[in-house]
Amino acid sequence: GHGFFVPVVAGYIVWQSREDLAATPVRPSWWGLLLVLLGSLQSIIGTLGVELFLSRTALVITLTGVVWTVGGLPWLKKLAFPLFLLTFMVPLPAVIYNSVTFPLQILASRLAEGALTILSVPVLRSGNVLELPMGKLSVVEACSGIRSLLSLTFLSLVYGYFFETSRRRRVALFVATFPIAIAANGSRVTITGILAQIKPEFAEGFFHESTGWVMFMLALLLLVGFHQVVSRAGRMIERRRNA
Repeated sequence: GHGFFVPVVAGYIVWQSREDLAATPVRPSWWGLLLVLLGSLQSIIGTLGVELFLSRTALVITLTGVVWTVGGLPWLKKLAFPLFLLTFMVPLPAVIYNSVTFPLQILASRLAEGALTILSVPVLRSGNVLELPMGKLSVVEACSGIRSLLSLTFLSLVYGYFFETSRRRRVALFVATFPIAIAANGSRVTITGILAQIKPEFAEGFFHESTGWVMFMLALLLLVGFHQVVSRAGRMIERRRNA
């Protein structure tokens, strides 16, 4: 669901940098036409071959080529981050999506199995299916956590851009997104298993969807908290060095 917000956020970043861009020298480069031609060719191939990923990414490539052609390398460097963000509005190709989704399903089911065992809830796992006293709980494709992982990754990049100046801490924030998102999804499956013991209907419908939103917001708060801890630790280290 974050794809619709990507161009809005990227456009806002460009608008916020308008004064800096106005002061940036314009040095048109014909090399950018190569990217424009590549993007156009990719769009034609993707359309004729009904390959959505190629046709969608062609827009980003073509736009990057236009910026390079009109503004040159100085403008391309200034707009590199918002142009990169645009890739997040393009869904993953089916080959990559399918190869990543199932391992995440298995990982989420394993984490839930361990958590439920610690909580003294009888559970037997068979692949991505959890056998519980009240019935089976399948960690299906929608519960793999890939969508929340992509959304959280996008938000971590945007958050780091606006609220952090250190490149190292931005990288740390980006890396922390993955374990936080995986842990949050495992917790979601665990909570669903617990709710299913109370009432099987809680494992689906409104309660299931609301659990996903709650865990995503919790993951976002954990990401912000991680940044605060890393930021304070970084400032303390800098103070000791300067002392």
